[in-house]
Amino acid sequence: MFTHPVRLLVMTAALIAAPRLAPPDTGRIAGHVRDPGGVPLQSVRVSVIGTALSAVTDRSGTYFIDKVPVGTYLLRAQFIGYAPNAVHGVKVTAGQATTVDFVLQPSSLQVGAVVVDAAGAANQVAGKAVPRSMGLRDDESWRVRREPWNTEEYGHIEENPFLAVSAHPLSTFSVDVDRASYSNVRRFLLDGQAPPKDAIRVEELVNYFPYDYAEPAGDDPVAIHTELAPAPWKPQHRLLRIGLQARRVDLRGLPPSNLVFLIDVSGSMQDPNKLPLVKASLAMLVNTLRPNDRVAIVVYAGSAGLVLPSTSGDEKPKTLTAIEQLEAGGSTAGGAGIKRAYDEAVANFVRGGNNRVILATDGDFNIGVSSDGELVRLIEDRRKTGVFLTVLGFGMGNLKDSKMEQLADHGNGNYAYIDNLLEAKKTLVHELGGTLFTVAKDVKIQVEFNPARVRAYRLIGYENRLLAEEDFTDDVKDAGEMGAGHSVTALYEIVPVGAQTDVTIRLPDSLRYQSVRAPTSGGGSELGFVKVRYKQPDGDRSQLLSLPVGAEATRTASPDFRFQAAVAEFGLLLKSSAYRGGSSFEHVIATARASQGADPDGYRTEFVRLAQAAQSLGLARVEPQR
Repeated sequence: MFTHPVRLLVMTAALIAAPRLAPPDTGRIAGHVRDPGGVPLQSVRVSVIGTALSAVTDRSGTYFIDKVPVGTYLLRAQFIGYAPNAVHGVKVTAGQATTVDFVLQPSSLQVGAVVVDAAGAANQVAGKAVPRSMGLRDDESWRVRREPWNTEEYGHIEENPFLAVSAHPLSTFSVDVDRASYSNVRRFLLDGQAPPKDAIRVEELVNYFPYDYAEPAGDDPVAIHTELAPAPWKPQHRLLRIGLQARRVDLRGLPPSNLVFLIDVSGSMQDPNKLPLVKASLAMLVNTLRPNDRVAIVVYAGSAGLVLPSTSGDEKPKTLTAIEQLEAGGSTAGGAGIKRAYDEAVANFVRGGNNRVILATDGDFNIGVSSDGELVRLIEDRRKTGVFLTVLGFGMGNLKDSKMEQLADHGNGNYAYIDNLLEAKKTLVHELGGTLFTVAKDVKIQVEFNPARVRAYRLIGYENRLLAEEDFTDDVKDAGEMGAGHSVTALYEIVPVGAQTDVTIRLPDSLRYQSVRAPTSGGGSELGFVKVRYKQPDGDRSQLLSLPVGAEATRTASPDFRFQAAVAEFGLLLKSSAYRGGSSFEHVIATARASQGADPDGYRTEFVRLAQAAQSLGLARVEPQR
């Protein structure tokens, strides 16, 4: 039996809603959701029953539901770990705000044998009730509950194996500053579901959080940091952390921006967590624009069109009105929209400025140029113009995660998944520099391991960012971008020479004409050597940074390193990784809680609650896939 009340982050953060032009005969419902002790509850879904209208509470427990037609409704609040609460007879008056507050009572999550009928309804077995959203248990494994209409797409991820240093002394990959996987995984867990394995990109979970890396001291825009400690899930192994920190900048002194909002207004974007959330999210960004910034709006459905020509940042009411008037309907000509948006960005190009297309979509392109290959080639061709790309994913049920990740990767940009207004504010307001202002492009990492110290290694995550050894010095080869203030963390699990291990270490077959020999060691006190290549945002030639890694593990890992290890362990458990060793949610929760630090924005506190949610759902019961 699992019994655990799940409470999400407590924090008094106020979201300032952008001005809205409400249609006639509609009103607003707003209020707070708290637990019996008065503690605000974040990420509670509040729904207007009988409509598609809903909202999710922010960190202060506040929710807003706009454009509710005049009438009388049943309002329901529900959140994992708490009993649902409903309020009948909620009256909505034209032009008025109706206040409805909720108090949710903790409930036990009792997991037993469950039988699910054809409609997906959970039955009680032996008096042990399981919420319908929790899925089912079958032969001691948990499966994701799938609706018949669910067409979400994720790229297949085959976990990196342990490689022998004697055969593979070099490990090369592109940096990944995307954080979409974390917010998407959060969406699944808060809905009481196990996220699909391929939706879990461990490096994006780790990189979601800000860390206290020192900035570069010289002229380079990026600094390298390393740390070594025992691997928590297999203490005889070592865990190597490689951290990159991009230079932080004062946003007030940044060069002017030339932005083009490319907004999907097709029929698939009608849900409340799609176009309505897109509009509210972009309105936040508009409110941060300076007079020397410019923004245009291109939309696409059956065809693409210019809704707002390039407009000064001090004409906010004009831009906000254009956003508010957008409506969804029609098929999805994404390729045509991308071409039109890049044309608009190039026509208003600011030399030395931030020229960027911001694509907001669920990724469901279905007419015109729509295949992954065609879209990638289109993006690769348009990035030659010097225009960067940011992709914002929205919604559920038909989210095309793999397509959007590819577009961002090949468009010199980044990809974020927006599941609520708080995530929008984090991405587009709090982390504006990292999201929109590139300081280094085509950033690659190559690690050479010392065979005298390391028998084998495994890169945790970055499976779809791996590069060939020769790609590291090839300046034509595309790689990831880092924005102002961005940090990137990579973790290697290492088998030291002489350590006892039960993991399978991959070796090539024997050769006919030569033998595979361990190269001689030139650095007996070094574990390895880290090299980083990057280009200036407008440059074509890469520059090299390097740093040796000492072979001695620290006795007391830094709080950031311990927290990063806990997040990686969380990802291994969710993926049912064959490499999870002695991992457990209990250890994840205890480690993360002990290494929260100051946590001014509450992100680490939220992570602890998510780990508790996963534990309560029984996800650790999944057996490793070998």
